[in-house]
Amino acid sequence: MKHLTIILAIFIIAFAGRVNAQQTVTGTVTAAEDGSAMPGVNIVAKGTTVGTMTNDSGTYSINVPQNATTLIFSFIGMQTVEMPINGSVVDVVMKTEENALEDVVVTAMGISRQKKAMGYSVQAVKGWFSKNSTQENNPPVYLNPSTEEYDKIRENGFRPVKNEPLSTFSIDVDRASYSNMRRYLNAGQKVPSDAVKIEEMINYFDYDYEQPTGDNPYSIITTYADCPWNSDNKLLHVALQGKRINSDDLPPSNVVFLLDVSGSMDEATKLPLVVASLKLLVKNLTKKDKISIVVYAGAAGMVLPPTSGNEKTKIFEALDNLSAGGSTAGGAGIELAYKTAKENFIENGNNRIVLCTDGDFNVGVTSNSTLEDIIAEKRKTGIYLTCLGFGMGNYKDNRIEMLADKGNGNYAYIDNIQESNKTLVKEFGGTMFTIAKDVKIQVEFNPSVVQAYRLIGYENRLLNNEDFVDDKKDAGEMGAGHTVTVLYEIIPVGVESKFLKDIGDLKYQNTKITENISEIATIKTRYKSPKDSTSIEFNKPVENKALPFSDANENFRFSTSVAMFGMILRESEFKQNSSYEQVLQIAKNSKGDDNENYRSEFVQLVKTAKSISE
Repeated sequence: MKHLTIILAIFIIAFAGRVNAQQTVTGTVTAAEDGSAMPGVNIVAKGTTVGTMTNDSGTYSINVPQNATTLIFSFIGMQTVEMPINGSVVDVVMKTEENALEDVVVTAMGISRQKKAMGYSVQAVKGWFSKNSTQENNPPVYLNPSTEEYDKIRENGFRPVKNEPLSTFSIDVDRASYSNMRRYLNAGQKVPSDAVKIEEMINYFDYDYEQPTGDNPYSIITTYADCPWNSDNKLLHVALQGKRINSDDLPPSNVVFLLDVSGSMDEATKLPLVVASLKLLVKNLTKKDKISIVVYAGAAGMVLPPTSGNEKTKIFEALDNLSAGGSTAGGAGIELAYKTAKENFIENGNNRIVLCTDGDFNVGVTSNSTLEDIIAEKRKTGIYLTCLGFGMGNYKDNRIEMLADKGNGNYAYIDNIQESNKTLVKEFGGTMFTIAKDVKIQVEFNPSVVQAYRLIGYENRLLNNEDFVDDKKDAGEMGAGHTVTVLYEIIPVGVESKFLKDIGDLKYQNTKITENISEIATIKTRYKSPKDSTSIEFNKPVENKALPFSDANENFRFSTSVAMFGMILRESEFKQNSSYEQVLQIAKNSKGDDNENYRSEFVQLVKTAKSISE
């Protein structure tokens, strides 16, 4: 028995060593057009959460599991490349997507090649990666994907209008789920169902909605048309378009960068990407703005006192000197960041904390409920909170989203430098400047026309009906130029459906049906201006005129294709006749101008997901 135990122990040790064994792969990524180095390229070992990026010289080094066979190289606007691992050196040449824009732009930071692939100049990342971003100082770490955390999503079901005519929820302008989903697919992995938040996927894209013309900070746009995954049903498309603000008219900013520099951030796709991302944001600031930097690891501290936005060299140096190590005292960092923001508060300005983290708080205040209470109390100061999530393997989506929601802010997941540019440069106003707070939507359906409805997504944004008129109830914020897109699946009166359950006759239920069949619903919204505590309501009825799906506008059709894709990824019981082929057909036919190539990228992601599922 003793000998058997020893033999078994040797076997276990040998097996564990084989499982944990790693191989180091290095290489260089260059552009096919001119052979120039490509910094900022995402590299992932297929089927794992091991990832890294190329540095300013276009080189990389990655430690991958011994059984890994393929590396995936991705950069928005370039064709994704899968390369087999044949030896310790894997060099890659990347080609431009066929439909990427071919504009030549001015070279920056010593790189002779630039590409306008997404509607903006993809700024060269040479020089953005500090000494801490070199592969030697930040070796990728293989992490068990099971340590990532997502709250359970229980999809909204169909609600009978006869008993529940009102649908009430808070808006959501977060878009983290889409870029997080993209990270999984680019790694050749199946996306966890609870990581798929359909409303965030839909709202990731820009849509061509009409700007508000009156005193309200947003307009309401509606479309009613056939449902592509069930010909008996209809879809109600509701959109809010936030008023755009010219950059010259934006108020001064008091911004505190709250940065997680704990040991869990010591990876190429974490702290180095944080530094590169924030440098993009700093470039948009002027002398009227103030920047402070607070960091936290085992304890919290200030590494840059309030500094004018035009002292960019000083700010960059503070960012470049950051390094990761130690435990994660997130609660202490939050306290210091709010204290700093309050001491430098700008009246009638934009007072905001930008938190960059993987969400792994493990020292001091660590429970979600306690952190929620702290943030909920802090938001009364008029200081908003933007949360940027980074990394893979031990990413805590549920915690970061909670902080943003309770902090009157927004939340994005940054998987590459292009996403940083989209969130912090292109959508600067929407990310950083709030035009309306506590925005709520309540849809009242007409029982003479609508038998049942289902809100697609927004599961963690649902409100009680009485919350709509309760000004003490917190809700979502809308930034300058932001859009909010909502889809309802409608079962019209007279349609039989497996989703409708008969509960029998009710003795006291009011069964009187209105005779008005000209409207299917009324969209009611409430909001507060950023400084007020009393809400303003304005509404819009929806005509009972359903369009054929093919006649609906591109906004309607493309957002529908994204919703279908989300339902397929979630393996939703409500996906009905949805298929990858149908998603691809609709998305390709509704891309529109797609000047920034995001919709083309979506098509490629659908193809990737289809191949993974086969």
